Amino acid sequence: MAKVYYDADADLAVLRGETVAIIGYGIQGRAQSLNLRDGGITVVVGNRDDEYRRRAVADGFEVCDVDAAARRGDVVVLLVPDEAQPRLYREQIAPQLSAGNALVFAHGFAIRYGLIAPPPEVDCLLVAPRMPGGYVRDLYLRGGGVPAFVDVHQDATGRAWPRTLALAKAIGATRAGAMAISFDEETELDHFSEHFVYPLVIGALELSYEILVEHGYTPEAAVMELYGSRELGEVLIEAARIGLYAMVEKHASPACQYGIHSYVRTLFDDDTRARVREIIREIKDGSFAAELVADQEAGHARLRQLVAEKRRSAVSEAETRLRDLIRFSEH
Repeated sequence: MAKVYYDADADLAVLRGETVAIIGYGIQGRAQSLNLRDGGITVVVGNRDDEYRRRAVADGFEVCDVDAAARRGDVVVLLVPDEAQPRLYREQIAPQLSAGNALVFAHGFAIRYGLIAPPPEVDCLLVAPRMPGGYVRDLYLRGGGVPAFVDVHQDATGRAWPRTLALAKAIGATRAGAMAISFDEETELDHFSEHFVYPLVIGALELSYEILVEHGYTPEAAVMELYGSRELGEVLIEAARIGLYAMVEKHASPACQYGIHSYVRTLFDDDTRARVREIIREIKDGSFAAELVADQEAGHARLRQLVAEKRRSAVSEAETRLRDLIRFSEH
């Protein structure tokens, strides 16, 4: 069984008298900063001069350049994109770290692939929420929290775990549960979802749309049936709540159950399994990490090409028309 920590296992007093420097006021940075402040933690934000910095100022935070924030922070939380972290760390953060500081990551990428090597006198921690920052903030305000993975890669002070759990509690993660796994496992699991599960779902929906329209089905109706009605999202939420097949038994008609059980295994042959194993190999041996960093250094040329290709997808036009036709209540 995995080890999971809850509110009773963590003490916010561990962070009293310390300053938490949030580096990057983006998707996770804003949510974590606000939650930390609501928990009585002293926060300073480090961000370059852009719209995110202006938003941090509007939210009432003390904001300064990255190097100044890192120098101020007893706990430095690095929340900029993974591929941008090594250079930012080398140039603006590492020179400011002092013995007894903590360097915190929300994703293990830079540590897993050896792109950042914290000095031995600094704690190195992982507090990795399993949902985007908007949910981290929203669930916190509603009295809940987003679960997180946590780990200590380096304990220089002897209090790295109390610090980790205090941070997890401050952002609301221990309300749901903070699961202890290694930096390596967190990184590899996250990449696996992004390299197989999400492409599988998105690719299956796009392929289904193309073939349905090819067979004469109404484009807007095809999008509605596949996912535009939001049924798919609700089904997956219920599966997370009670289990995949418990969801099927509880909510699916006999015809739906028959279809699922008849086809779920036949769609995945040995070639698919081999490709899944190849994806895991590319994650574990660092092939993908090297490719991602190289693309970042080239100005994300390949990523921009991939995004541009998908923006021309026929399903996008049908999605736009469906949004104009169907009026969901957002309340």
